[in-house]
Amino acid sequence: MNKLDIKTRSLILRCLVEGNSARATACLADVSKNTVNKLLIDAGMACSKYHDEHVRNVKASVIQCDEIWSFCYVKQKNVAPEEAGDVWTWTALDADSKLIVSYLVGGRDSEYAIELMDDVASRLANRVQIITDGHKAYLEAVEGAFGEDVDYAQIIKMYGVAPDSSKGRYSPADCTGIRKRRIEGNPAIEDVSTSHVERQNLTTRMSMRWFIRLTNGFSKKIENHAYAVALHFMYYNFARIHQTLKVSPAMSAGLTNRLWGIKDIVLLIDENEKASMKRGPYKKRES
Repeated sequence: MNKLDIKTRSLILRCLVEGNSARATACLADVSKNTVNKLLIDAGMACSKYHDEHVRNVKASVIQCDEIWSFCYVKQKNVAPEEAGDVWTWTALDADSKLIVSYLVGGRDSEYAIELMDDVASRLANRVQIITDGHKAYLEAVEGAFGEDVDYAQIIKMYGVAPDSSKGRYSPADCTGIRKRRIEGNPAIEDVSTSHVERQNLTTRMSMRWFIRLTNGFSKKIENHAYAVALHFMYYNFARIHQTLKVSPAMSAGLTNRLWGIKDIVLLIDENEKASMKRGPYKKRES
């Protein structure tokens, strides 16, 4: 089977995690767009599997959660049956190490909030403080995942009416104030903030062509969008030096003792392919 060399595959992944579209990446690497998409799928599968298996027993003190909007195939107002439209990426970030502990791609209803919080609870090694915005879906999700074994608070932002002079396609109203609310346990009110995870949302928008609001680099399939997200968070956690910490989030969280490179992700793809090709023991068919 024909396979690109490690250098070319590393170049393709480097282009993708630095904000290039699949078409632009194909031009830069001198390969077909189908080759880029195939490598993205393989990388997304390998990265998702590695995150699920190794981002475990995380020792954290404050977990901030948020959702970031994007779209797949078409915007929601133009969506047709069997098309995705609006897509939300849920994230849970350790405020100290800046590690993305858990992420989830889907809708913005309580079903996805419950799935995210259940996953977060399974990855933590100790009692934590959970901070979210005022989205009501979090209330049931946090209670179901943690019960009373959590310190939970919400930060609720209040917005005024945007003046006509500042109204535009994506001009939000001015934030006129915030309110911090204890929900469960004894959260430290001075730590009630979602600024770190919101800053991480900016990193996501700047690093992934899929998340630019006015873009033609979106996916037509929700699965490919999810693979791109998995690749991005793998690179962010393990192979990208955080500007403030001077190490990768995974190093800061104690999940690895070295900084990964793009080549390591390529080798991870090969390992995942070899593992999927292994056959189990042969069993004789009983008569």
